[in-house]
Amino acid sequence: MSLRKFLDKIKPNFEEGGKFHWLNSTYDAFETFLYVPNKTSKSGVHIHDARDSKRTMVIVILALIPALLMGMYNVGYQHYLAINVQAGFLETFLYGLLAILPQIVVSYVVGLGIEFAMAQMKKEEVAEGFLVSGLLIPMILPVDTPLWMIAVATAFSVIFAKEVFGGTGYNIFNVALIARAFLFFAYPSKMSGDQVWVRTADTFGLGGGNVVDGFSGATPLGQLAVSDASRFGDFSFLGITGNPLSLWDMFVGLIPGSVGEVSTLA
Repeated sequence: MSLRKFLDKIKPNFEEGGKFHWLNSTYDAFETFLYVPNKTSKSGVHIHDARDSKRTMVIVILALIPALLMGMYNVGYQHYLAINVQAGFLETFLYGLLAILPQIVVSYVVGLGIEFAMAQMKKEEVAEGFLVSGLLIPMILPVDTPLWMIAVATAFSVIFAKEVFGGTGYNIFNVALIARAFLFFAYPSKMSGDQVWVRTADTFGLGGGNVVDGFSGATPLGQLAVSDASRFGDFSFLGITGNPLSLWDMFVGLIPGSVGEVSTLA
């Protein structure tokens, strides 16, 4: 039996009068995620086709992937620089992947869990906006942010920056930025300074080692903020081990910083 036929077979159970009618929003969310809806708008200024918000959000997610992948590689790159270990491309990228993936999972589980619960309570469709916000939140946080902080910040931002205003399309604040701001004011030592932008511990047993002498996790902007240079041209940016940073390093994204914010190229 094809997936389409299976969904059509169980659909009556989730419609009004069905055994699981109270899960109608959940069923609709999964069905419209897997397949383009066969319903179109009949009035108003909407485009009259079957393209829905989920497809639009997927395009935004695809646009974020290059920055995410580059950020994952840079997490591993900065880590192995900090412990003075020569690592290959795959090992470097794998370290970053294992460091970031749990954060993405926590962000999506908490955020989508709240979205699904609110949709069920209000008997409305599950909004698609968090498909993007759930990826943005870990991308704009320091790599060493504890998972429980990400969970708390995600819950706070979804509830108080989105749902209280009526959900997707009604919120006046960006959900991901509210999560970042919440953590900045609630746990400032975990959101700023020279020690939060480079992961120095091992990840699932990968990348163990001791940090080299002279290590500094200061970002280029952090260095510039404390500089007494009178002109920008007089200032020299340094990497985490004290070696000069080139403009190419900063353009590609081989510098300390948030996962999704380091690479101009990506």
